Amino acid sequence: MADAVAPPVCINDTLTDDELRSILSRLESDKDKEVFGLVCKRWLHLQSTERKKLSARAGSHMLSRMAARFTRVLELDLSQSVSRSFYPGVTDSDLAVIAEGFKCLKVLKLQNCKDRGLALIGGGLPSLQSLDASYCRKLTDKGLSAVADGCHDLRSLHLAGCRFVTDGLLFSLSRNCKNLVELGLQGCTNISDSGLADLVNGCQHIRFLDINKCSNVGDVGISKFAEVCSSSLKTLKLLDCYKVGDESIFSLSKFCKNLETLIIGGCRDVSDESIKSLAAACKNSLKNLRMDWCLNISDSSLSCILTQCKNLEALDIGCCEEVTDAAFEDLRNGEIEFSLKVLKISNCPKITVSGINMLLNQCNSLEYLDVRSCPYVTKAGCDEAGLVFPEYCKVNFTGSLSEPDVLVYQRIKSILPSFNDASRKRLNLDLLLPMINTSISHVNTTLSDDLSLHLFHKNKEKLLP
Repeated sequence: MADAVAPPVCINDTLTDDELRSILSRLESDKDKEVFGLVCKRWLHLQSTERKKLSARAGSHMLSRMAARFTRVLELDLSQSVSRSFYPGVTDSDLAVIAEGFKCLKVLKLQNCKDRGLALIGGGLPSLQSLDASYCRKLTDKGLSAVADGCHDLRSLHLAGCRFVTDGLLFSLSRNCKNLVELGLQGCTNISDSGLADLVNGCQHIRFLDINKCSNVGDVGISKFAEVCSSSLKTLKLLDCYKVGDESIFSLSKFCKNLETLIIGGCRDVSDESIKSLAAACKNSLKNLRMDWCLNISDSSLSCILTQCKNLEALDIGCCEEVTDAAFEDLRNGEIEFSLKVLKISNCPKITVSGINMLLNQCNSLEYLDVRSCPYVTKAGCDEAGLVFPEYCKVNFTGSLSEPDVLVYQRIKSILPSFNDASRKRLNLDLLLPMINTSISHVNTTLSDDLSLHLFHKNKEKLLP
């Protein structure tokens, strides 16, 4: 008698929900996860409930449906791109749905919202940890203080361009959001020294502070902030804070030994002595320093930065007209290990090819050099002097090369190890670089990693035959 044929086994009868979730968690790409949900209604439900991040432009009706389907979403992005400027932004009714339907939400990005709707977020999402409402130009302290009052675990808040924000919000944050570590207030011109002093009375672990173009902030506020947040502060941005001077830099040198990024472009009262102090204090931590238009900076302080800050990766001294070739002379002793990748010296009329040569002799890591409007540093002059730039270094002589081109290229270099050997051998870098330069040469701001990867994957078939 022939052996009996075993009846077919249905995978849905064999695997539990937890086992299917385990399989789903092992899928790396979003595309594969979407395909998982197309198998059947059960798998679609599991895929929906396990989704953690959503990006959408949707009204209140669609948001309600999304909330019912994606019940465990942690991150919701409702911001818009410039190319979709007709989109009206997030309305109060949209925010009411979000506050009621996305109870697990921890990260929220908004566009064009108003106080009334934001107050609903404060009352409905107590677990919220990150809010980005940048360029919601009608927001005031009223709506944002409601968020501070209701979201006590708030850790990141970005409000660039919210011009009606005042010191009152900083007082609310200090009283309610003790875990705040990241605060972006670029262009919030009503923020003052008094507000910063109130902020650090309660928020004493801030790692990132962006107050670019907050023209009412000066030495008193920065000095107080540096003293209180000394152990945590990593990034401080003070672009065009013209009231900031040497006192602030001395305070940072005294207290903030772990500072990694400092932007003081346009702070014209900063001088050599405070920068020397900073170089000595942060010689092991400082990675990014921008001090363009700091007109009192000269060779002595720049030499200290170059010789002492061994982990420095990016330096901008554009329009520092007193800097000369002498700033690079101490590099010639050959004992300095240099990790500089980006150097901007545009509009430094006293720097010549000789200074660039001294730099190149000690710096093999340079990836981007901006020498625009340096009358004694031209392509012809560099060629005549026999200057040899590092293999992947891009030199911007005339403004035709934008920094993002370099950043995208470096980002692609960093992901090459993820390809197998065969793919790397077939990768045509000669085709890749012109494609990058052509596709994004019009961009004038730093591209994100996500956009860099998008550009690469969009053209991957052309690059990998």
